Amino acid sequence: MTSTDLSTVPERPHHELAVGIEDIRDAARALEGVATVTPVERSSALAGIVGAPVYLKCENLQRSGSFKIRGAYVRMSRLDADERARGVVAASAGNHAQGVALAARLLGIRAVVYMPTDAALPKVAATREYGAEVRLVGTTVDDVLTAAREESERSGAVLIHPFDHVDVVAGQATVALEILEQVPDVKTIVVPVGGGGLGAGVVAAMAAVAPHVRVVGVQAARAGGYLQSLAAGEPVKTVTASTMADGIAVSTPGAVPFQIIKDGGGHIRTVSEEDISRALLFVAERAKLIVEPAGVAGVAALMAHPEEYEGPVVAVLSGGNIDPLVLLRVLRHGLAAAGRYMQLRVRLVDRPGALADLLQDLARSGGNIMHVDHVRTGVDLAIDEVEVTMQVETKGPEHCAALLDHLRGEGYRLSE
Repeated sequence: MTSTDLSTVPERPHHELAVGIEDIRDAARALEGVATVTPVERSSALAGIVGAPVYLKCENLQRSGSFKIRGAYVRMSRLDADERARGVVAASAGNHAQGVALAARLLGIRAVVYMPTDAALPKVAATREYGAEVRLVGTTVDDVLTAAREESERSGAVLIHPFDHVDVVAGQATVALEILEQVPDVKTIVVPVGGGGLGAGVVAAMAAVAPHVRVVGVQAARAGGYLQSLAAGEPVKTVTASTMADGIAVSTPGAVPFQIIKDGGGHIRTVSEEDISRALLFVAERAKLIVEPAGVAGVAALMAHPEEYEGPVVAVLSGGNIDPLVLLRVLRHGLAAAGRYMQLRVRLVDRPGALADLLQDLARSGGNIMHVDHVRTGVDLAIDEVEVTMQVETKGPEHCAALLDHLRGEGYRLSE
């Protein structure tokens, strides 16, 4: 890879967007010595899936664990003396909270951050350690945003929105400038999208200096607000379901980022929970990187529909702040989705040695039994039957199929 001096790249014709290339360059200058220029790692494993070079932009290694410090710092650095004296208030499930808390510490500004009551404990602890006052309310991003707005109106503190402000978008856009320097021949950038600050930033930067680059924003299917909003032509509130990708679970796109993505030609696609968990497992195993579920949405899209992306491709890993307990659950989910971990229900005749025979047959087939639950009573069980539920570690989908075929061939009755 060669480096490109973007200060000499002329601005190319594009839609008049709320954030332009000079805004982004100003933000990059403001972030010098504050945000890290995160590495780009080539992934031969993903390249094999996509059939083209694939790179991972590691914002999970950014200060505070995500890209959010970029937008938060740029927004707060532009406050005047009176605004700084009044302090700031923010709302976040975790990453924006930490970005605001760190930026406030660096700038000497008092910060109050509202977070959901079920926010990951490591994110809450880190936000407090950076010096912000944390207040836990509600269960969704909408809940905490409402509380933060009310606090802003009550106290006069400046609301630092997680995505709906031109300064925030300009700050996030500096990720795109780094990508163009690190992978100058990039053809596609795939980026997680929640409220849209990061996605809009990448779209704005590409529209200005590299309009040939396709930008694909990826949302969790259970929180895919941008698809409905783009269809409606304006931000609309959508019903979101629970998703492991809590960092991008936003019901209503921000007005500023929505308009940029719409006018700048950004594309949106969604991924399932299974896609996300498989991607998280893949990145941990093959790239040796710990990334939160929202952060691997782009990788999930590449793995689910590799034929749709022209290379070289850069997938932005937007954050790495994940609760170890959540990581454990998601990895188990990913193992199951990848055919490496399955649950069996087998009905046996209730006789001495029946369970031992089943376990021996599984062992001979190479299945590693993780847990066994032996049920003797049930309304759908005959008087001489028992049901055994087992969690079994396997070697992949082909091994799963062979193991099931072997058990059926031995006469075992498997329940769906």
